[in-house]
Amino acid sequence: MGLISGVLTLPLAPVRGVVWVADQLAQAADRELHDPSVIRARLAALNEEYEAGHLNTEAFEREEQQLLDLLYGC
Repeated sequence: MGLISGVLTLPLAPVRGVVWVADQLAQAADRELHDPSVIRARLAALNEEYEAGHLNTEAFEREEQQLLDLLYGC
């Protein structure tokens, strides 16, 4: 980047920084959402909630299916 273009685009630097941070956050959230170990932990927690009686069968099956779809990419 030349001196002139650097000076002219300097006001956009904060915007580029915010876009970069937003992109990093989106990538981290996507990795966590599709991480098999995280999904398995969520399935285990869901099962515990169901066994403790905090969820009815319909809610449990719906949530379980969503997690299994994430896990197996359906």
